[in-house]
Amino acid sequence: MNIGKRNLANQQDFSIFNPMIILRMILLPFSLIYGCVMMIRNGLFDKNIKPVTEVGSAVISVGNLSVGGTGKTPHVEFLLNALSKKYKTAVLSRGYGRESKGFVKVNANAEVNKVGDEALNYAQKFEGKVEVAVCEKRVEGAKQLLAKHPETEVIVLDDAYQHRYIHRDCNILLTEFNKPFFKDFVLPAGRLREFRWGKHRADVVIVTKSPSNLSETRKKKFVSRLKLKSTVPIFFSSITYGNLVHLEDKTVTSAPKEILLVTGIGNPQPLISHLKQYSKVTHLKFGDHHDYTVKDIEKIHKLFGNFASAEKIIVTTEKDAVRLMNSKIKTNIQSYPWYYQAMTVKIEDENKLLKKIYSYVNTNQ
Repeated sequence: MNIGKRNLANQQDFSIFNPMIILRMILLPFSLIYGCVMMIRNGLFDKNIKPVTEVGSAVISVGNLSVGGTGKTPHVEFLLNALSKKYKTAVLSRGYGRESKGFVKVNANAEVNKVGDEALNYAQKFEGKVEVAVCEKRVEGAKQLLAKHPETEVIVLDDAYQHRYIHRDCNILLTEFNKPFFKDFVLPAGRLREFRWGKHRADVVIVTKSPSNLSETRKKKFVSRLKLKSTVPIFFSSITYGNLVHLEDKTVTSAPKEILLVTGIGNPQPLISHLKQYSKVTHLKFGDHHDYTVKDIEKIHKLFGNFASAEKIIVTTEKDAVRLMNSKIKTNIQSYPWYYQAMTVKIEDENKLLKKIYSYVNTNQ
């Protein structure tokens, strides 16, 4: 027994030589420098040395401390769907990965390379209900949106937690249940954009991708680790998966025997786990916001052709589908069975959350 304990202790001692731990130790000084730069920047905003501009409408910001992977897009969609039923609503995104610069008004027929995948997805999904625009400078973007649509009552900022030049009435912070900010490091050793202290700017916190059967005990334990003020409301959300929808004709299908899953998102693991309940899944992963090329499509179709099963399809995410349906490669996928996995978010105490959000909008009226 003593020998076994000694061996276990030795294994634990040598765990520091794990390559990932070594890499983090090497990068840690750079993380401290980056984090301190961000801390100084935030301090300048806190002391009003850097200007914060009010734009003339209510502003709701949705963002996170980490770089991607928190399920931000479906939460923005949730808010847009709810807000647009009560208020004249717009959404302003940076337009990550687009080739254009400055302010661009987004319509459902825009080219994804000109406006970005998230903005185009919003424009297509909320056509006629929500005004959509992109601009890397949020103050300028909001002012132009309001100039074109002065009736706008609320602007939702997509991924703007660190973009502090624009005043917001409500800061919504997202953190993923399985990858919370309190277990992460600042870039480049980890995935955080700033020190964890940035959590204190949040007016509302949503814990995303939570297990659907999460017990009250586990919730309380998680909330205690967030270490937030008791006045900050915390909500838990989970993913609800819908149909597999054809990219072109929008018909739906049930899960076949074999799936080639193609993703270009921050964290595809929940989707993989969902599909594996019904099918054999082969996953081809691209980087977040990947700009698909004809060569990529040829590679995907070649791999798909090697599948033995006759019951097989290619599945991607809704955000990826927007990029795949651009004019450059759309014709290359038309003869193959491409589907996207529809999904929404379910938020516990949804009415309580919306009541809170509405109160911020009404205060600004």
